[in-house]
Amino acid sequence: MKILVLNCGSSSIKYKLFEMEQKKVIAQGGVEKIGLPDSFLKFTLPDGSKKQIDKPMPEHTVGIELIFSVLTDPECGVIKSLNEIDAVGHRVVHGGEKFNQSVLITDEVIASIKECAELAPLHNPANLKGIDAIKKTLPNVPQVAVFDTAFHQTMPDYAYMYAIPYELYEKYAIRRYGFHGTSHRYVSKRVCEFLGLDYEKTKTVTAHIGNGGSCAAVLNGKSVDTSMGLTPLEGLEMGTRAGDMDLGAATYIMDKEHLSTAEFSTLVNKKSGLLGVSGVSSDARDIDAAIKAGNYRADLARKIFIYRVRKYIGAYAAAMNGIDVLVFTGGIGENDTFIRGEICKGLSFLGVEIDEELNSRTRGEEVELSTKNSRVRVCVIPTDEELMIASDTMALVK
Repeated sequence: MKILVLNCGSSSIKYKLFEMEQKKVIAQGGVEKIGLPDSFLKFTLPDGSKKQIDKPMPEHTVGIELIFSVLTDPECGVIKSLNEIDAVGHRVVHGGEKFNQSVLITDEVIASIKECAELAPLHNPANLKGIDAIKKTLPNVPQVAVFDTAFHQTMPDYAYMYAIPYELYEKYAIRRYGFHGTSHRYVSKRVCEFLGLDYEKTKTVTAHIGNGGSCAAVLNGKSVDTSMGLTPLEGLEMGTRAGDMDLGAATYIMDKEHLSTAEFSTLVNKKSGLLGVSGVSSDARDIDAAIKAGNYRADLARKIFIYRVRKYIGAYAAAMNGIDVLVFTGGIGENDTFIRGEICKGLSFLGVEIDEELNSRTRGEEVELSTKNSRVRVCVIPTDEELMIASDTMALVK
């Protein structure tokens, strides 16, 4: 069975084509700068080399049509006909309270995704564009929606509720939803397979840390808390997002700077985090270079980042009355050896002990970092959200 996985952003489309019998990626790439004159498709050829096609793509349907033409191209394609694609799985960011698992896409599902667009205005409309483009191009192929929020729908009410007038929850469904759910689900399950543990009898904290980041408490295979909230802004310091801050500070800044709600949203979503504190970059690699050059603010930004992650791990150990496994994933979690090491150094009270030499050379591979004396198993597990989406899609279609 061949399954195409699409992740449509406001101006981009990432894709992977899986041959599910071997769980093998046979094609992958992405369209960028949709709607701009310099839009392009970059993809990986069967021999592993990369190629770029520059073409104006005013909207998502044109981008998907270009992806299809590449997949079926006699020279660089991997299938002879689009009829070989058995199903399409979509990453959908926000499913609200309606969806606690992946679903086959119907007109009713599309209507519900539209209703949730207000909670994810940058993401859900783009996800819908991808769904619509497939309906037009491959009308008879089944489509599946896999929601970022679905995994966290098992959180108890005392974990997801905000302490605001209850009527606001009833009117607008204002609560913590959490994100990166497909990643947290994948790595929490995969780490138990990797370590030979029973997923349904394990207390796991997953740290998905990259340009966007979140932690989750996974108790016996179910998410019971997570650091992101109604939107992906809450929680950790991120590349450009502020994360946790005093609501009073928010109104104070708006008053002093004479900011509208839209302008304040831009400030805390796109101008804060590592970028805002350092004044250098949102990228941890650039921050590291600046620190080595003696930049105080870059060093402060990284210290805030490490402190926040460490604090959430400790909080989730308390939420589950213990922790068996700690998992690092995401761009920073998989590759930044210094940040990983510093986070673990502050967790000795939990009995965390890692092999520092092994940590220093571990990048982007499945590895257990903890020593034999460590009371917590610490692992790096590269995330594979696309495989999770493809697996859900196959299960629903079959």
